Amino acid sequence: MRAVILKSYGDELPDFVSDWPEPSDPVEGDVQIRVKAASINPIDWKIMAGKMKPLLPLKPPFVLGSDGSGIIEKVGSGVSDFAPGDEVYFRTGKDRMGTFAEKMNIRADEVAKKPASLKFEEAASIPLVALTSYQAFFEKADLQPGQKVLIHAGSGGVGTAAIQIAKEKGAEVTTTAGPSGIDLVKRMGADHIINYRETDFSATTDRFDLVFDTMGGDTLRKSFLVTKPGGYVVSIASLPTPDIAKQYGKDPLLQFMLY
Repeated sequence: MRAVILKSYGDELPDFVSDWPEPSDPVEGDVQIRVKAASINPIDWKIMAGKMKPLLPLKPPFVLGSDGSGIIEKVGSGVSDFAPGDEVYFRTGKDRMGTFAEKMNIRADEVAKKPASLKFEEAASIPLVALTSYQAFFEKADLQPGQKVLIHAGSGGVGTAAIQIAKEKGAEVTTTAGPSGIDLVKRMGADHIINYRETDFSATTDRFDLVFDTMGGDTLRKSFLVTKPGGYVVSIASLPTPDIAKQYGKDPLLQFMLY
């Protein structure tokens, strides 16, 4: 079968459309999927460059890709939620990848049935960004209805998912965006928009219960200036340290989430 293979870590591009053995029959708890679409995320190039080796000790060669959608072809023993022919979308666990291939095996608990209203390409774009946002809001922070949330880069992949999830929870959402992204974040449901090309978000007098940082660097540092005492700053772009919070007299949850 065809697949995108990483043969060694580094800056070189992987082998596109290489030959790779088809997966064997799925073991207990697994399903086998014919992949119809797969999305590319920043985590993919970080893995290619070897930046994730301390956390993801995958030994080349292996098939890249962690987001996808497709049709189930086979189910392993013990799997009762899926059957051959089911249309699904999925996000692989950290111990194995492989969505950039024609077929793959994956644990059934990492798969969900695809909404009929979504095309395969649309469904494949959802799992990583939606899970990242959900984990930030509800597993690492404690987002509640009525709270004020600032989401950086709201027109990006994670940002668009984050706006919708926060609004569904009943939060009041402010987001940063450039001129080309303003209409998009409005459609996503943002209550307030800061055009970062015209306004420094840290100059706002608003204080937020939760700041979701997708940029890192100065954006992360400035985020503490607009966070309420006891509020949360969750970053998926940098590794914050406790001294940053102390510097601004805050005590937020400092949580590094890989994306």
